[in-house]
Amino acid sequence: QVQLVESGGGLVQPGGSLRLSCAASKSILSFNVVGWYRQAPGKQRELVAGINLGGLTNYADSVKGRFTISRDNAKNTVYLQMNSLKPEDTAVYYCNGVAGISTGRLNEYWGQGTQVTVSS
Repeated sequence: QVQLVESGGGLVQPGGSLRLSCAASKSILSFNVVGWYRQAPGKQRELVAGINLGGLTNYADSVKGRFTISRDNAKNTVYLQMNSLKPEDTAVYYCNGVAGISTGRLNEYWGQGTQVTVSS
């Protein structure tokens, strides 16, 4: 019954900003890693940013310096702050969480996705 729910997507002009939120139905600390993925029409889904249990982050080269992933453990929420948005950032953005690696009972969860459209 674990749920991940994204919000914050929408239409924004080039150069604008959006903050995406991923709210979990249980503690964010229950996940070994939480990541943001995106998929544009005709393209494969790609990892945009990730954060692990220890707070280590990683980013796709295409978003480094523009996007920031962070978390608020008290709110069970992971954020993706997106600045200086470009039309090529247009995609459906998905939140992903992986849990149970240490126990060998791996579970992977996906949110429903939220549309981000960058256009004039």
